[in-house]
Amino acid sequence: MHFSTFLAAALPIGAAMAATVPITVGENGTLTFTPSSVTAVSGDVLAFTFVSKNHTVTQSTFADPCTELTPTAIDSGFQFVSDPTQPLTFNHTLTDADVAAPLWFYCRQTGHCQMGMVLAVNPTAQKTFGAFQQAAMASGSSVASVAPGSTLSGPSSSASAGTSPTDQSSAAAQSGSPTASSNAPDSSNTAPPSGSAPPSTTTSNAAGVLSAGSAGSLLTGIALLFGLVI
Repeated sequence: MHFSTFLAAALPIGAAMAATVPITVGENGTLTFTPSSVTAVSGDVLAFTFVSKNHTVTQSTFADPCTELTPTAIDSGFQFVSDPTQPLTFNHTLTDADVAAPLWFYCRQTGHCQMGMVLAVNPTAQKTFGAFQQAAMASGSSVASVAPGSTLSGPSSSASAGTSPTDQSSAAAQSGSPTASSNAPDSSNTAPPSGSAPPSTTTSNAAGVLSAGSAGSLLTGIALLFGLVI
């Protein structure tokens, strides 16, 4: 009993007060760290439990929330949870250097930081968690690689966008729409020029009438001559 009391008194104050700070990642399938802001001291253990999806805990900065601080920054790597009943864990023991200033974390899965999935350790009145999260949500894409099994989607482009004239003709033919060539006039059935009179058969008809009249006059003359002779 006395030995235990002496041993506890001999330990550094920080070691005697060290504690585990539990933080849940992706609770209930959400893009969150729970709690999202914690206070800790040197020697404390940040105990992360990943319970859903595929997340990371990655250190960044207050000024640039969605960019990894350095290649040697605190980073759990991607933790893919295939079975919610079997969560994954990542622990980090804080050092004196860690607690000399606030620590800022985000999830570097594509788009998660911009959805507000960030964490603050020892934020201050000047640099609050709220300000850090707002900056994250207003930032561009996270600087990180896409996790295995993840895909990026974008708006689908219109099938007619950037279509060549040949493609447009083919598409019009398939859809039954008229094309420029189908609207062109057919030279084999061209109408006569405007203002010109259509061919007339009046002349030929008149010639027939004149021929018949001449024959009648001739017969009449012959008959008259024949009468005189008789």
